Amino acid sequence: MKNCVILAGGKSSRMGQDKTLMPFGNFATLTHFQVDKFSQMFDNVFVSSKFEKFDPPLKLIKDKVTDDFSPMLALASILSNFKDESVFIIPADMPFVTAKTIEELFKFTKEFDIVIPQDDNHTHSLCGFFNSNLADKAKEFYEKGEHKIGLLHSVCKCKKVKFEDEKEFFNINYFSDYEEARKVKL
Repeated sequence: MKNCVILAGGKSSRMGQDKTLMPFGNFATLTHFQVDKFSQMFDNVFVSSKFEKFDPPLKLIKDKVTDDFSPMLALASILSNFKDESVFIIPADMPFVTAKTIEELFKFTKEFDIVIPQDDNHTHSLCGFFNSNLADKAKEFYEKGEHKIGLLHSVCKCKKVKFEDEKEFFNINYFSDYEEARKVKL
């Protein structure tokens, strides 16, 4: 698989700090953990961020600098850097997605523009493969004030792949989530 982009947005209102910069496992940050993990699966791993904030530095795709932390703007910014390919995108705060899951999602990339996981409780709209040809449509939605990635599902061929283990899609939203995630043996 070719390209992976890790979403490393800014300060979390729920945590009061930038969770992507918090230590994780044996790594300086949660984002460094993700880069290392996905470098074993992808030829290229990039981090999407508005500015360089990582030490040591990581390969960045800079988001357009605005005060807006829109997932649609981030998606448009990321996809505009690629041409005619499916790019795997995942939030930095989703550390337990496995290689097996990514391989299962990848199977559908030739037939679908978006391939994302879902479990019994959630569709994970910002974790999966996105065709770079969706960049203009994402930008158009953003410019109309539409920020939910789910809107793209209705204008393209989207495949939602069902997975049983919802713990794999655990998302660090609160400090208690971070503490819980740090207890998991990696």
